[in-house]
Amino acid sequence: MATNLVPKRLKNLFLVLVLANITYLAKATEPKKTTLSLYFHDTPDRCDFNVKAIPVTRIAGKAWNVPKTGTVIVTEDLITKTSGQNSAEVGHAKGMYVTAGSNGLDSQVSISIEFTDEEYKGSTIEIQGISNQFMPGAEVSVVGGTGKFRFARGYATFATHHLDIPNRYAIIRCDITVQLHCC
Repeated sequence: MATNLVPKRLKNLFLVLVLANITYLAKATEPKKTTLSLYFHDTPDRCDFNVKAIPVTRIAGKAWNVPKTGTVIVTEDLITKTSGQNSAEVGHAKGMYVTAGSNGLDSQVSISIEFTDEEYKGSTIEIQGISNQFMPGAEVSVVGGTGKFRFARGYATFATHHLDIPNRYAIIRCDITVQLHCC
């Protein structure tokens, strides 16, 4: 008959430690949810605020116009913490959007948010998707990121906060919710 070399209490203690370690590791790998509210300052063809949204191509024979299907806009918008023009800069939104769909209201958005503020400096969030330009709360996907947003997944919503048509200036509020799966 084999002798039991490990006492039963020691086996139970070992089992408890293993389960505690597994629980700890499972919680350590749970995604971390982060939310941000940012303001994009969008001004076509002007460089007053070191920002611009410039149409670069369109359907032949049609006027340059954002609501015209096929118009491609390249953008670099200043991003601030609040909607004020003197608000602290947190970064730039660089990328493009293409007016898509027969109604001319939908855009295929591909934007990189590049952070310049101290908290997230050097990090990026990558946004992509179809967005109705005039629908409040239009939602697109966060498909990745770098730096502090590495492996980010989530969504972003856009809503026009201020629109000055004569001066072709808009402030767009962007609310971002991401889950970070590491770090």
